[in-house]
Amino acid sequence: MDLTHHHNQFLKKGLTRLELEDDPFKQFELWFKQAEHENISEPSAMSLATTNGVDVSLRTVLLKYFDQQGFVFFTNYGSTKAKQIAINPQVALLFPWLALERQIKITGRVEKISTLESAKYFASRPKESQLGAWASQQSSHVSSRQFLVSQFEVMKNKFKQGEVPLPDFWGGYRVVPKTIEFWQGRENRLHDRFIYENMDGHWVINRLAP
Repeated sequence: MDLTHHHNQFLKKGLTRLELEDDPFKQFELWFKQAEHENISEPSAMSLATTNGVDVSLRTVLLKYFDQQGFVFFTNYGSTKAKQIAINPQVALLFPWLALERQIKITGRVEKISTLESAKYFASRPKESQLGAWASQQSSHVSSRQFLVSQFEVMKNKFKQGEVPLPDFWGGYRVVPKTIEFWQGRENRLHDRFIYENMDGHWVINRLAP
């Protein structure tokens, strides 16, 4: 299947340095709110790339919150991503808001958030999602879907009384950014790209060639 001629011109708008916030987190919040306003499907969905130095993995996870410290997601600590992070905490994130002809790319270092933070978020989840976290040994081989369903029923019965506790193998990670790049599609493939780089605690902004 030849896709060499399968492309569109990017014509929505441009991006100038004067439009950018000096703080990349404020700029991210601005673009995120615009993505929500434009009804982008799952704007919090982000591609997460990890590596152990040999194998590279990529998957989509959901951003749950962000602040000046970084971008937080949750997962099973026994998953492939968690095992790779334990070996190499350097990761990359990508928000592909293609309907807006925009992308945001983030690189940085991952750290676990506190158990208290993880417990607070876990308690806010629907009970079915809490049970699912207990039932699934993420990334492990399973014989069938029925096995997963049966494990879910086991946990449903085990925790039918009272609250579902936080599993000790589940919790949050924070991506502490080193770079945050904002990409806006432009005509003739002369895209606008601006990268914020953390230089000893200060953010420096530069334009990149497309």
